[in-house]
Amino acid sequence: MVLKGVSLTALLNPAAILIIIAGTIAAVTTAFPLSELKKLPKLFKILFTEQKLTKPEELIQTFSEWAVVARKEGLLALEGISEQVENQFLKNGLNLAVEGQSADYIRDILSEEIDAMEERHLSGAAIFTQAGTYAPTLGVLGAVIGLIAALGNMDNTDELGHAISAAFVATLLGIYTGYVLWHPFANKLKRKSQQEVRLKQMMIEGILSIIEGEAPRTIEQKLTSYLPAEDRKKWLEGSVKQDG
Repeated sequence: MVLKGVSLTALLNPAAILIIIAGTIAAVTTAFPLSELKKLPKLFKILFTEQKLTKPEELIQTFSEWAVVARKEGLLALEGISEQVENQFLKNGLNLAVEGQSADYIRDILSEEIDAMEERHLSGAAIFTQAGTYAPTLGVLGAVIGLIAALGNMDNTDELGHAISAAFVATLLGIYTGYVLWHPFANKLKRKSQQEVRLKQMMIEGILSIIEGEAPRTIEQKLTSYLPAEDRKKWLEGSVKQDG
């Protein structure tokens, strides 16, 4: 806008802001229960802070070490280790393994926990997705209202220009907030959820591999499938060097 010689004060249009911002808030408030809307401050915190997730490479190394302990001393030897695990999901899975639960039972329990977590995450992202849908439509509504006002002031050039400006500002705000803010926010939440889901699926495979008594190297090779191709290559090359 500055490069086009337009003053940014043109965006300070109370009617357009009321229609787009207040309208989007009203629509979202109507569409979602209060119990979900209360999570918005937490969702914004998730959006703008880095997730404190265990690195996959560290997780592979951890499971390799646990596999050595389990093969030498038995699964019960992992009971003391589980008390030191900070990740609650991993701790629960390890405790189930120590208790002697079957692999199928552990997979079902932990998978259900992942599904519940993913559903919670998607419900949060849905708020921003819907806001991104409403805002551009409200922009069209604002444009229509502005043009109605413009048609009612055809004889007054000053009022006509102001009404047309308000119409396009409403459209601009609707498109901008919808496609530059709300939809990207939703996508970011979904991406973060996918990262966490993938890490927890990796934890499940690691725990089940230990239960089945697989060798540390076998577990490492299995879990590296969760790494990006380049990271997987580096990990495997590093493992070969260590063996050498």
